[in-house]
This record gives sequence, C-alpha cells and structure tokens, in this order.
Amino acid sequence: MSDAGFFLDAIDVASNRTMRSFYEQLVSLQGVQKNLDPSCMRSFSPDPTLCFFPQYVLRFIKTPFFILNSVYDVFQFHHGLVPPSADRTGRWNRCKLNATACNPHQLDALQGFRRDMLGALMNFYKNSRTGGMFINSCFDHCQSALQETWFAIDSPRIHNKTIAEAVGDWYYGRKISKEIDCAYPCDTTCHNLIPTSVSIHQSPVNLEL
Repeated sequence: MSDAGFFLDAIDVASNRTMRSFYEQLVSLQGVQKNLDPSCMRSFSPDPTLCFFPQYVLRFIKTPFFILNSVYDVFQFHHGLVPPSADRTGRWNRCKLNATACNPHQLDALQGFRRDMLGALMNFYKNSRTGGMFINSCFDHCQSALQETWFAIDSPRIHNKTIAEAVGDWYYGRKISKEIDCAYPCDTTCHNLIPTSVSIHQSPVNLEL
C-alpha cells in the first residue's frame, strides 16, 4: 500500500515543472537510475528519470498494489503545484493555510490538479485486476498514520467506507475496492489536516483491516 506517494509530474502555477526538476536531481544524486524499471525506461528513453514518477511506472508494476491518496495532497499542493519559487509575492499564502480562503482562480488550479491526478490514475482504475484505491478529496498527507483518519467513528469516508475498510476489502479479496471521491468541497467527512494546523497530540494508529 502506498500512502500519499502518488506524486505527479505537475506543472506549477508559474508554468514550471518544479517536481520534475527535483526528481531529476534526486535520481542523479542517489544514482537511482540503474534501479528504475527497465520496461518503463525503454518507454521513456529520452528521459528515463520520468520512471521515478508513480504515474509513469504504475502500469509496469505487477505486484498487487493499493493507492491511498488525496487529490489535494497538501505536500504536493505546497511544493509541487505552488512551490515557493512560483509564488514569491505570497499570493497563495492564505489559500495554503485554509482552503476556504482560496479565491476562484486558486480553486480552479486545485481542481485542475485533481483532474490531472485522476487522469493519471484512470488506466489503473479501469484495468487493474489486483489493484485497489482510496482517492479522497481531503486536504491531507499520509492518512494511514493516525487513527482519526484510518479507522475511527469520524474518519474520512467514501461511499460510507473508511480507509481501513477499503484497504481490508482489497487485502482480503472481499470485493473490488476502488473508491474515488467527489470534488472539494462536497466531502463533509474530511479532517483537512493542513500541516501548520495539525495538532501535535497524535494518537497511535491501530492498523486493523
């Protein structure tokens, strides 16, 4: 299971590919290229470092795989879609701290990011026979780490199913488990844990499926 690991090859609000540049540097620094999937690298031979991005390597993964992610993943929101280098005047500061403070233009950008993520996941959603997914619309990052978001009375839900229930259905083969949420702000079960407002008092998670 991948929790908050579906990082997009996104174009930021300044029309730059900040995450692609970062990944290229990371692959070079750590010498990762020799360990990337060979089939993926052949498909992206002009730029094999793209195979460090989940959206490009996903179709080559044969291991049963569950993807847990928010379409408004706050780490990607703050560092991929609106990195500091793309917002030197701070126009996005209030929106980053509270989604209700986003203006219509900013909300359009966030909805565009959601569309890009769902587009990147669609082949997996339609064609993977062993895969599962829980793609919600909460402003959060890493939702399996806290009991509050994993399996509690008020945990986030899609179609009245918690993350733990969705993962359990997939893991034990009880039923097809591919859940996609509606767009912000329709999901009233979200905790919207923006990093600067997350409480330091975190309960241990009980990884019950």
